[in-house]
Amino acid sequence: MTRKQRRLTLIGAAGAVLAIALGLVLYAMNDTIVFFNSPADIQAKNVRPGTRFRLGGLVKPGSLQRGESQQISFEVMDAESSIVVRYRGLLPDLFREGQGVVAEGVLENPGVFRADTVLAKHDETYMPREVADALRRQGHWQGEGKASQQAK
Repeated sequence: MTRKQRRLTLIGAAGAVLAIALGLVLYAMNDTIVFFNSPADIQAKNVRPGTRFRLGGLVKPGSLQRGESQQISFEVMDAESSIVVRYRGLLPDLFREGQGVVAEGVLENPGVFRADTVLAKHDETYMPREVADALRRQGHWQGEGKASQQAK
């Protein structure tokens, strides 16, 4: 085998190893690449308690309850289902019932999500694109119609 053939064989083998490594990494990250999960996604996937992820949807009107020592409970909903979220701390200033929210934390049991971070939208027409797309697919949110009417 000539020197050029050995070099090409080595480059080909290195490329194959890199391709296999990339495939394994992408396969392992398959479920964790999602920016958030809606309540319907969580029920459909049968997420096990103790799993850490982001939950996105709308804060259900009338569900906000404030307890002692900054303990807060509310429901995040989509068109199909809702999940109770428990959070200890200060909520963002723009957090309201009926508005979009993304909470990051751990599923305690199938109906309760313990959040350690809560993100709210920043003005009346903004909603994270992933949340808006999921709610629009389910036919529950019509945000762009409102924005285009306000621009006129």
